[in-house]
This record gives sequence, C-alpha cells and structure tokens, in this order.
Amino acid sequence: MQQVSIRQLQGYMRQLVIITHCYLNCVAMKSLVCINPGLFEYRDIPAPVLQKNNAILKIKRIGICGTDLHAYKGTQPYFNYPRILGHELAADLIEADNANDFVPGETVTFIPYFNCGKCVACRNNKPNCCAQIKVAGVHIDGGMSEYISVPSAALIKNNGLNYDELAVVEPLAIGAHGIKLADIKPNEFVLVMGAGPIGFAAMQFAKLADATIIIMDVNEQRLQFSKQKLNIEHTLNPATENVFEKLRDITNGDMANVVIDATGNQKAINNGLQYLSHGGRFILIGLQKGELTFSHPEFHKREATLKSSRNAIREDFITVINTIQKGLVNPADMITRKINFADVKNAFETWLYTTNDLVKAIIKMD
Repeated sequence: MQQVSIRQLQGYMRQLVIITHCYLNCVAMKSLVCINPGLFEYRDIPAPVLQKNNAILKIKRIGICGTDLHAYKGTQPYFNYPRILGHELAADLIEADNANDFVPGETVTFIPYFNCGKCVACRNNKPNCCAQIKVAGVHIDGGMSEYISVPSAALIKNNGLNYDELAVVEPLAIGAHGIKLADIKPNEFVLVMGAGPIGFAAMQFAKLADATIIIMDVNEQRLQFSKQKLNIEHTLNPATENVFEKLRDITNGDMANVVIDATGNQKAINNGLQYLSHGGRFILIGLQKGELTFSHPEFHKREATLKSSRNAIREDFITVINTIQKGLVNPADMITRKINFADVKNAFETWLYTTNDLVKAIIKMD
C-alpha cells in the first residue's frame, strides 16, 4: 500500500481548498430563509467567500432550538426579518484565515455568539453578554444553508465527537453555563422548570453537581422522558397537580434551593419565586419578551439571588465536550427527530405545537 507523506497530504488539502473556493465563487447555495413569522422560503443565495480572520464551513448538521421556534412564531427578542435561522451546528472546515490550529477538511463546531472584544463585558471575560454581540441566526444570518462564514476565533475542535454530538454541544453549553452560575452544592434541591432541550441540559449538569433534581413541565411525555433518560425521580405537572404542596413534601418544607427557568414562559417565570427556598437562587436561562413581576416582600424576605444566564463561553463548550468524551453525558438521549434539509419547511410548524416526545430535532445536510 502506498503511503502518503504529510507534505503530500497538505498538498491535497490545498488543492481541495482551491477547488472548493472556485466552486463557492461560481455557484449559489441553497438556504432556508424565515421571511416573516410563520413563513419559510428556500432561496438560492451567493455562497460566502473567505475574508480576513474568518473561516468557511460546510454545514453537516443543524440543531433546532427554542430560539428558532420563537423566531418562527414572532416571539423572539432581538430579532429582525428576513433571517436565516440556525446556530447549533456541526460542519466541515473548508478554508480559514488566521486559524493555525485547524486544517481544511476537519470536523468542527463553533461558538455562535460573535463578540466585539472591546466592551466592558468582553474585558471582564463575559463575551457571552457582549454589548455589541451578534448571535448567528438571531442578529445575523445563521446556518440553515449549505455554507456559512464565521470568525476563525469561534471555531471549536471536534475532539473525537461525531456530527450529531457536535450539533448539540451548544445547547448543552447553555445548560452548563446556567448551572455554573447557580453554584450548586451537593444534595441541594434544584427545580428545573421546563423539560425541553435546555432544561434537559440543565438537569444533566445539575446531576453532575450532585444535586437532587425536580423537573416541572405541563407535558407529561417529557416528564416521563426525563425519568427514563436521566433517572429523574421527582416530577411536577402544574396542569394536573398542586405543585406547591408536592414541592414542599419533596423538600421537607424547605422548597428548592435553586430554581432554574428553562421555559422562556412569562407565567412560569413570574410564578417561580414561590418555589424558592429562603436564601435560594433563581436562575433565568429561558427568555421571554414581557415583564418580570413578583412580590418584592416575598423576594426580599428570602434574601434571594436572581441571575440571568445568557449564552455560554468557550470554557462551557470545552466542559461539555469533555463530559461527552467521558461518557457522563450522552447527546443521543436528546435527539428524538432527524430530518433532511429539503423537508424542514413543511415540518417546522408542526414542531411548534407538538405534544409527542420531541426534544431535539436535527437537520441533516448530507
């Protein structure tokens, strides 16, 4: 068998880059554009070309998240139309400028929150809440396309993860970031409101912090899914039971030391304070457009802590990848639907109102 030297391999990769670059400059690419709330349209648009300090990625997997669903419904803050959605991505690197640790052809994901690097948040190692942040699929076009251009500094190595696993690193990082902010102590009671993808992620990292997890959702199938996949013992369904009384019983009257909102539902968030123990922490991962409204005396007497958790930082992405490598988190547990790119337009609206076991849908581009 003929062996290929490193120099020859590098030559082949350079040829691939040249061919691909020519291809990208000569043809359009297929994209799915959210024109207005409730309206998708497939369009042929110009493929991206390499710019300074950027990388060109060929998309292989796209995860669907609450942000995409809210954008389609018209309830997503910070949003303008038309917009190409999608920020949970796995891709092949085609070419890059100023990305010395990466080579064309390798599989990657990326951090989809592009920060300025200069504002007060960036200077204090909080690029996730940069004052000038541009989130792919929200403020700028995202990854529901054949190719995308992203800052080279945002690239994340695969470290042995496959396409499906890489596509759910970002939502897992959102959960990991929120749990980190909660500063959970072993054996504390943690109430997670919302058994969707972000709630699922928060539960997994709260379990790794040795907390006792309680999950609340109005979807009984999702509650049962959490029991089966994560061995969550305690579930609450506000549609069918008195959750306040049941929570008191579970916590021996103390209520939850930590309440995590992963619903993005105004009513759920405003009700969350009543489930919080004295001295507890209320962490808002979910986001909604309305006002926060709860009793100041109830909040004050608890000496409660209220924190918002926005996006994630690189350390959270690395934490997630390490936990997957160690077998502590199984991304396959989240993925309950796979669909081809050509079928997304017709299927998307059904995901808004599903009552089945849909947790995470993944779009396949190949």
